[in-house]
Amino acid sequence: MYSYKDIWKVSLPIMLGLLAQNVVQLTDTFFLGLVSDPLRPGIAGIYQSASGLAGIYYVAIFTICFGFSIGGQILISRRNGEKNYDRIGSIVIQGILFLQIFALILFFLSGFLSENVLSAFMKSPDMYDATEKYLSWRVYGFFFAAINVMFRAFYVGIARTKVLTFNAFAMAFANVIGDYLLVFGKFGFPEMGIEGAAIASVLSELVSVLFFCIYTFAKIDFKKYGFVKMKFNTTIIKSILNISSFTMVQYLISMSTWFIFFVAIEQHSEDALKITNLVRSFYLVYFIPMNALGTTANTLVGNTIGAGNIRGVIPLIKKICLLNLGFILVLMAITLVAPEFWISLIAPRDQISIIGETVTPLVVLLFSLPISSLGTVIFSSISGTGNTKAALFLEMITMVIYVLAMFWIVIYKQMSVAWCWTVEYFYWGPLLIFCIVYLTKAKWQNKRI
Repeated sequence: MYSYKDIWKVSLPIMLGLLAQNVVQLTDTFFLGLVSDPLRPGIAGIYQSASGLAGIYYVAIFTICFGFSIGGQILISRRNGEKNYDRIGSIVIQGILFLQIFALILFFLSGFLSENVLSAFMKSPDMYDATEKYLSWRVYGFFFAAINVMFRAFYVGIARTKVLTFNAFAMAFANVIGDYLLVFGKFGFPEMGIEGAAIASVLSELVSVLFFCIYTFAKIDFKKYGFVKMKFNTTIIKSILNISSFTMVQYLISMSTWFIFFVAIEQHSEDALKITNLVRSFYLVYFIPMNALGTTANTLVGNTIGAGNIRGVIPLIKKICLLNLGFILVLMAITLVAPEFWISLIAPRDQISIIGETVTPLVVLLFSLPISSLGTVIFSSISGTGNTKAALFLEMITMVIYVLAMFWIVIYKQMSVAWCWTVEYFYWGPLLIFCIVYLTKAKWQNKRI
């Protein structure tokens, strides 16, 4: 049985790692908010919104690779629980090789979609131009990020998560330095604005790869974990895909619909997108404990089942749910004390007027967080059992509800930004209910992977 202390030991490094990773995105938002150009008033707000929209676009495409790594992580955690350590390294190596090919495909696919699809849906020419400039550099990050997600799957799967904290802080530090040098053109570097922010993000992912490689060679017993030559093994790739194919589709659908949400908001007005991007920045912070404890649930459930302790799964999930809910309630209280103050820290310096307009949408988001904190843990736990097909099915049903709500509120009625953010309730509420019903009624206990 895992105690609260055990759960904390696994989740805290993940949480700190996610905090540092989100610093990368928040850093772009902060530095771009300081950009000024007398000839282009409001450029800081445009850059912030464009980088946020481009970031979601990038993640929506790359999430296919992330879904593959989650399948690998599930297999690694199960083998770790079974103490079949020598079968873990080959999962990591084959995953990296496969994802490099996939990253190449995504690199060219992104260029096609940006030119032929994104341009058709964006209303503002200035917003599209800034988004395209950011993406023209950001897509090179696919190759480095594909390696990073498999290293993450390895260390989470074997429950050695401290390295994720150090790695993420290295990424954050590299991104801060890169943004400072390239956005503003300091110390002889060219002043590149939003393109500089994109390059800084790519460089931070490169630093992450180098960190993982050095740490792994220095700290990991290659013989124990079965790291072998870098040679394709289709059997192992197929075994990963048997699990991850469902998570790949799941993450792609989930992130794509969120990207559609932001594009639909952009159709309202540039100010609406700027407000939504500020709310999104807070969402990233709130999602740190939720995502960390969801990831912890995923790997500890896999380890628990691998060790043969089926009866310990539900009590474990309940403990993680309580921890997640407690974190979120604290963050909600801190934000509600002075929402305008927190918004002012990241709002564009040349558009202070939108601070007050951001408060109500932010409060709407805040009250959805207790539901999403529980939903994240329970949904991740279902994937942790290896029942990724069932998880995809639950996600698909929820997405139908979410998309219908988004179409009615955001696209058809074009309601205020605050009302638009109520679509989060239509996602997390049904998903939480479906997941609880599945865990209590379905036969998930004997899934073999």
